Amino acid sequence: MSRVIVKVGSSSITGVLGQLDTAMVQQLCAQVTALRSDGHQVVVVSSGAVSAGVAALGLRSRPTDLPTLQALAALGQPRIMETWIGALARHGLVAAQVLLVPHDFVNRSQYLHARQTLVRLLELGCVPVVNENDAVATDELRFGDNDRLAALVAHLVSADVLVLLTDLDGLYTADPRRDGSAELIARVAADDPMLGVVAGGTGSARGSGGMASKLTAARIASWSGVRAVIARADRPNVIADVVSEGVEVGTTFAANRRRMPARKLWIAFASAPMGRLVVDEGARTALVDRGTSLLPAGIVDVVGDFDEGDTLDVVSRDGEVFARGMAAADAPVLRRAAGRRTRDLPPDVAHEAIHRDDLVLLPS
Repeated sequence: MSRVIVKVGSSSITGVLGQLDTAMVQQLCAQVTALRSDGHQVVVVSSGAVSAGVAALGLRSRPTDLPTLQALAALGQPRIMETWIGALARHGLVAAQVLLVPHDFVNRSQYLHARQTLVRLLELGCVPVVNENDAVATDELRFGDNDRLAALVAHLVSADVLVLLTDLDGLYTADPRRDGSAELIARVAADDPMLGVVAGGTGSARGSGGMASKLTAARIASWSGVRAVIARADRPNVIADVVSEGVEVGTTFAANRRRMPARKLWIAFASAPMGRLVVDEGARTALVDRGTSLLPAGIVDVVGDFDEGDTLDVVSRDGEVFARGMAAADAPVLRRAAGRRTRDLPPDVAHEAIHRDDLVLLPS
């Protein structure tokens, strides 16, 4: 038995005006049913709430301001769920709605509660349909797209494979819609830099993701010990072929042997850096070779206006981003503390700029 996460993008299940493509949803549900019949457990991560909200109001274009997007998500989410519930019910399956926010992965207690709920739903024979809680998510703390969410869910439930369905056959050496010489990349090794491959942004006006976000999601999955595959949604029997590995489908990202904690995955890949700390060579050596916390003494420059708890890039003097972490103090405090030894700091200033538990080393 395998535990499978299937992520479906807005461009795959909605039309140009945001209307739901019920035929595509039915086709995907038939594939989910086949997997279930073979003993596999399946979680669906479904985008499309905002697009469905656009269609419900008859809007001619997708707004861009956050309040309107949240309102549209509130309109569209029940319509998305209604479609999945009906389509799965036709195959005798029961759908369960699960709405998540980043806090569910950053906070250990919330993480365990979310895991317990999803695993129990799978044990009860349900098909969880997951989405970000867009109606309440803020611009400052959100997944940004469901590709990252799907990868974090794969980590959450210890999945075996993550299937990222899109409108392309997989990852190409260039955008095949603009470059006729672009070639499909069939496999990416676990130690491949991955993000070094050039990938475009959002491929459709109906979605918030794109190949770049799928590349990030695949990397999150790999660092979670989960095999990930990017494939075309309308390819016949695509999900079963990915799970069986009997047919070469799309682009496969091999699972890494290591499994990074969810909190560090969030810091490394799913949160937007709000600033950067430039450090000297001694601090870099301590972080990379000895796994220490970042102390103010090693900081040579503080860039950006950030608060305590915000994500920061850690940068060497030559500009290389080699780590990322959560700030233990805000920007003004760290500017005052930069370059000072611990014994010289005021008692009310944190002794670490970034604690080692909140710091992730990035691959070169």
